[in-house]
Amino acid sequence: MNLLSIGGSDPSSGAGIQSDIKTFSSFNVHGLTVITAITSQNTSNFGIVEPVSQKILKDQIESIMSDFKIDGIKIGMVYNSQIIKILNSKLRKIKIPIVVDPVIKSTTGGTLIEKSAISDFQKYIIPLATIITPNEFESKILSNTKISSKKSLQSIAKKIQRMGAKNVVITGAKADNKTISDFVLEKNAEYFMSVNKINRVNHGSGCNYSASIIFALAKNKTVKESLRFAQQFTQNSIKNAKKIGKGIAITEIRDTVNQDLSEAINKFIQIKNIYKNIPECQINFVYSKQKPRSIKDVLGISGRIVKSEKEAMVAGHLTYGGSKHVATALLVVNKKYPKIRSAINLKYQNDTISKIKKTKLEISSYDRNKEPKNVKNKGSTIEWGIKEAVKNSTKIPDVIYHIGGFGKEPMIILFAETPNEILKKILRII
Repeated sequence: MNLLSIGGSDPSSGAGIQSDIKTFSSFNVHGLTVITAITSQNTSNFGIVEPVSQKILKDQIESIMSDFKIDGIKIGMVYNSQIIKILNSKLRKIKIPIVVDPVIKSTTGGTLIEKSAISDFQKYIIPLATIITPNEFESKILSNTKISSKKSLQSIAKKIQRMGAKNVVITGAKADNKTISDFVLEKNAEYFMSVNKINRVNHGSGCNYSASIIFALAKNKTVKESLRFAQQFTQNSIKNAKKIGKGIAITEIRDTVNQDLSEAINKFIQIKNIYKNIPECQINFVYSKQKPRSIKDVLGISGRIVKSEKEAMVAGHLTYGGSKHVATALLVVNKKYPKIRSAINLKYQNDTISKIKKTKLEISSYDRNKEPKNVKNKGSTIEWGIKEAVKNSTKIPDVIYHIGGFGKEPMIILFAETPNEILKKILRII
């Protein structure tokens, strides 16, 4: 996947182009850039802005468009009317999702768009937006209205929508001591989306939010799914924010669980002939946080690892709660053996079982034909089966398998402390 960020350069890497590249990289997608302006800023002060020339702006866009298949675009800082009009002329016929983050001021107080360019922004940039994400201050500027009630929130969002944006999200529209809420206006729906409030001034969370939205949209997620995903991602970036410079903290995209699992998945799908080990129900590869309590603490693929001719490919993105069955199996094993935090399911094959038995891996199994009727009725088959397999064990299982049942595909599940350990075990048995 290729995602394009159009915006200003922030030398502190707290926001702008540099921040977007960090976000895209965390999702293991390729980030492309078109720079509209160079800024001098750090965590304490905002210096000057120098917009790029019209010639280099046009050339950047043409260079990218002529060479890459672009799956989604994020537009951030545009600064002046010349930039705005060029972007409109180059992007208005493109049929891919575009997220517009209408940055007007930086956290450190710098002006990111000329006052005289606001009307052109309304006319030429807002109509490009699949989703536009103004905060409360930005929504007032764009709509020329004050926010004083839910009714005025609706009025402002509808006014921006009438300018051409398909969906409008006013971020931080409502807050109390514990939560902060965004107001969302879709074509035929309006609602609030709330998250726990983090009382911390930071640099970069707005960019993290809009960049993660375009990733989710490009993955064909709905507007609501994309916004929820972006909220969770941004929450984590704020929680991990670090005071790197002398001023405000910079958000940090750091989820070692995500990073380790992403790297392992990329290595897994490149294993020679691995597609032969993909079952009919396909594969999920999971990794949990420390002390997981539910599948919401287990990172998995929202889709699956699937077979495409003679290759394995990832369909979906990593998200907590993305797996149900493999995550449930992991939770059962983790409850008895807390060190075990990763698991993967593979196709049941007699040759694979034979190889496992020849190794020193600890193997266990269960018989689905012995499954009680009340378990089948409740749909908790995997939980019952894994409990059966480990209830009398004294050693940590490396592999648990079953040979299927009526209408149920046989399956092998591998367990380990980390995704990298899972890979090592796979290479021993395939």
